[in-house]
Amino acid sequence: MDNERLFEAARTGNIEVLYDLLVKNPLILTDVALSCSTETPLHVAVKAGQLDFVHQIMKHKPEFAAEMSKDGYRPLDIAVVTGHIDIVRQLLKTEFQICRLPGQDQRTALHYAAAKGRVEIINELISTCPRCITDVTSYGETALHLAVKNNQFPAFSVLVNWLENLKEKTVINFRDRDGNSVLHLAAARRQYSSLELLIGKNNVFNGMLEVNAPNSKGLTAMDILDIVMEEPNDIQMRKILQNDTVIAKRKQSWHDLAEEPLKDWFKYFKFQLERDSPSDTRNVLLVVAALIASVTFQAGLNPPSGLLEYDSQSNPASGNVTRAGPAVTSALVAASALLGTQATSYLFLFWNSFGITASLSIIIYLTGGFPFQRELLISMLSMMFSYGFSIYGMTEKDGVAFVLLTVAFVLPFALRWLPTWVNKAWNWWRGPPTSWSFLAIGG
Repeated sequence: MDNERLFEAARTGNIEVLYDLLVKNPLILTDVALSCSTETPLHVAVKAGQLDFVHQIMKHKPEFAAEMSKDGYRPLDIAVVTGHIDIVRQLLKTEFQICRLPGQDQRTALHYAAAKGRVEIINELISTCPRCITDVTSYGETALHLAVKNNQFPAFSVLVNWLENLKEKTVINFRDRDGNSVLHLAAARRQYSSLELLIGKNNVFNGMLEVNAPNSKGLTAMDILDIVMEEPNDIQMRKILQNDTVIAKRKQSWHDLAEEPLKDWFKYFKFQLERDSPSDTRNVLLVVAALIASVTFQAGLNPPSGLLEYDSQSNPASGNVTRAGPAVTSALVAASALLGTQATSYLFLFWNSFGITASLSIIIYLTGGFPFQRELLISMLSMMFSYGFSIYGMTEKDGVAFVLLTVAFVLPFALRWLPTWVNKAWNWWRGPPTSWSFLAIGG
């Protein structure tokens, strides 16, 4: 009965009832803590916004400030979410260590303040406990991550200013569980103001922001923005990502490399995931693959003259069949030349067909998920059929050439998928792990 009166007093802020109960039973607050596992009177008072009652509870039982409710919330978390700044100050005044105590999903009071956009409370929390700005949730999120995810730009701006004041700028590069920094999230949500604050001309990070860093899917902020671009304003966002900060970063990496030995120049031009944009790399590969496809296709339409001569010599229908001369030596020379030309024809047919198929397979892989992909596949199949008809004269009634041509068409795709198929076949053949529990000796 007394417990019910205490909780009702906490809800209404009746301090007189609290003192009457304390006179009657000085240990009533301890008894409540032992008997009630859902929440304490302090939780109820904070929810109701009863500042005076909170003050009295903290005088008699400050330990309540660290207690979590059944939902994983501490009194300070509730005060932050409900926006009771006076109660936040009161709780921090009595027990400032609670500022960094994690609750549900390892969230602290600052995480809730950032998600709700409580700018005044953010300033209060960080000024009381500066290190709380480095705390992360169980998902690897900082307060800045949550501010961006919940579209709380004023809160995000305040947090960025605190990073500068506290010399904690490295926090801006912290990644969540998916490998996303706040820059990735701002690009994915097309938040122009946040991007401007992070990498605009007046940003405070002085090149410390990892602009070209990829997330766990290998996407940089630029790649993400390329995917989500929908409106004309998005073009301006993309220009922001190409500002002087990115250029300065690349110039710095070039300058650092110039001071290294010459042998490292080759290493510089290799693809580096932390430096090079996957979207730019994809574009380069598409250009190279298209160039190779064009060259090999043209070579199929107009093969070298020597191969054409072999074709006319080896095809009786052409009417230009080579006849053996009276001398044996002349016949041997002619046969040797013919066989040499035939081998050359086979090599040309195989490698040229292999080249065009490999280049087209690269284009297919790199354009997966693109708009009009079906039409693109149809056009590439048409190109392959046109190529096949163009070299039909070289393979007609020639079993060896036909086999080589088939292998050249299939091999590039097989090289890509064969390891996966072999691995699946091996796992299927091996089957599930065999249980040997029946061999165990009971005892």
